Amino acid sequence: MFATPAFAQAAQGGGAAAFTSFVPLILIFGIMYFLLIRPQQKKMKEHRSMVEALRRGDQVLTQGGIIGKVTHVNEDNTVVVEIADGVKVKIVKQTIAQVMNKTEPAAS
Repeated sequence: MFATPAFAQAAQGGGAAAFTSFVPLILIFGIMYFLLIRPQQKKMKEHRSMVEALRRGDQVLTQGGIIGKVTHVNEDNTVVVEIADGVKVKIVKQTIAQVMNKTEPAAS
């Protein structure tokens, strides 16, 4: 029925102790943000800009490992890629992993 002195002391300093218990969680989240989340967002932004800059004549590598030359860029997020003489495949832009050879823009 009576509160022991140890319990009474723990009840008094509860606000500062609660904050100090959250400090490691905040530090872990900060480290995770700078090591995982931020680089992934940067990589996604670079991929998006690479896909938007695709043009006719670029040699591309798809995520499936197919290498081909872009023959037509459609407005509906697809490109037509020629993978062999006379063999053309319609591919979603987001599945292009890398632009291997970039063509120069046409002179104006």
